[in-house]
Amino acid sequence: MEWLNYHHLRYFCTVARTGSIRQAGKELHVSSPAISAQLHSLEESLGEKLFVRSGRNLVLTEVGRVVFSYGEEIFALGRELLHTVKDQPTGRPLRLVVGVVDVLPKMIAQWLIAPALKLRDPVHIVCREGGSEYLASQLAIHELDVVLSDVAVPPNVRVRVYNHLLGECGVTFVATSRLAKGLKHDFPRSLHHAPMLLPAENTGVRRDLDSWFDSQGIRPQIAGEFQDHALLRAFGQEGIGVFAIPSVFEKQLQQQGSLQRIGRTEDVRSRFYAISVERKLKHPAVLAICDTARRVFG
Repeated sequence: MEWLNYHHLRYFCTVARTGSIRQAGKELHVSSPAISAQLHSLEESLGEKLFVRSGRNLVLTEVGRVVFSYGEEIFALGRELLHTVKDQPTGRPLRLVVGVVDVLPKMIAQWLIAPALKLRDPVHIVCREGGSEYLASQLAIHELDVVLSDVAVPPNVRVRVYNHLLGECGVTFVATSRLAKGLKHDFPRSLHHAPMLLPAENTGVRRDLDSWFDSQGIRPQIAGEFQDHALLRAFGQEGIGVFAIPSVFEKQLQQQGSLQRIGRTEDVRSRFYAISVERKLKHPAVLAICDTARRVFG
């Protein structure tokens, strides 16, 4: 009976995914000659060429593409097996790997994840950041248990994932007491020409804010645009400008003493999602995250 060498297959899939033997070697911590030898052995065992050279690059042959497709599925099933086994009680901490979309404010991510740490059994949390499409692809190969995001994954993304709405709320405009004092009267018109700190243009909340400003005839003076919401808030706490926060966090920020509320609108909505490969969530820590958020948002 013929047996497939899964070490050879692993090396092949890594080369196919990274695009070069050198990059695969870095990822696998294996020398390039060793990987070349493993690829040669796999090609010999299959009786087919898996790569052809195109300049300095390796390009998959037709058979190579078929083998790569099977290989990715095989290793995804292996990860799923390990994931399933690790979710069983073993006396060790339950592992939760969370993907956080890089535009989601860190304060919100921490608040959403916190209930997972309050379970009766200990939980080991691993957090990874990235763009929504990249994290969705990591979900699809079971590298992540859940992704937390401020936007749903659109249906045209080529991975099968499910969007679980955790809740939504309006936004509250806040600023330091010195700046807020002159803006509380006649909100939202008071925001016209006010210094404003905004999220980057590639975010859903920025698009909603821009649309709301237009509908109200408000032209704020944009004092800064930020990809990182923590940096945006730091500038806001220094009095550089007004900024919007999800209304659910209004009391929390005001308790810190450095910010005051100017006004709130329900016409701009902040939404939060847990994204998974499961239609019905099963991971205990993910369930804790979702159940707590939904109770808070009501």
